[in-house]
Amino acid sequence: MNDGATIMTAGQQAASPPLVAVGPPGPARRGPARQRHDHGTFAIRIARDGTWHYRGSPIQRKELVCLFASVLKREADGSYVLETPAERGRIEVEDAPFVAVEMWWRECDGRSCLTFRTNLDEMITADADHPIRVAIDPQSREPRPYVTVRPGLEARISRPVYYEMVALARPERMADGREVLGVWSEGVFFPIDEVPPGEAGATEAVPVGATAVAAQ
Repeated sequence: MNDGATIMTAGQQAASPPLVAVGPPGPARRGPARQRHDHGTFAIRIARDGTWHYRGSPIQRKELVCLFASVLKREADGSYVLETPAERGRIEVEDAPFVAVEMWWRECDGRSCLTFRTNLDEMITADADHPIRVAIDPQSREPRPYVTVRPGLEARISRPVYYEMVALARPERMADGREVLGVWSEGVFFPIDEVPPGEAGATEAVPVGATAVAAQ
């Protein structure tokens, strides 16, 4: 066991994806720290729909995918890596590594709370540390909604969940005077889109981007 975690390379187990064996940390060692081995790039790709692939084939075992996801990190240059104390390797991510497939609204101590479930059953409540962002294509006005799962790692909000969120949106005036539509969660306001022209001041409005085809 290498400091409690090992990633096996494709060469070591060609018939299946690299394996991550995670165990309890071993006893403290004396002497210089063991350097992490960089394998370069693993043959792993996360598709836009959140499916993990190894050498072009979907990884069927959800437990294995969850294990990989637990050691997934994002580098400063935007690349994604699987990293344990002993080994690391880059992987390909087409869009975001996770997908938000369900959403719940509830009151938390008198405040609205929006909680999302990812395709790997991780629960995230939107707040200052887990913000919601919606990127709008400047030409098509197509919304690309995301929620932060962990630092540097986001879940793309699926189309049905996005429209559930749109139904909860309300207009708010920003500090710069713009009126935008957005949602509240844990006392934080998350803008979704500009209020459509001619509807400023309305109590309810539909985001401009909501009429476009949302991200699959």
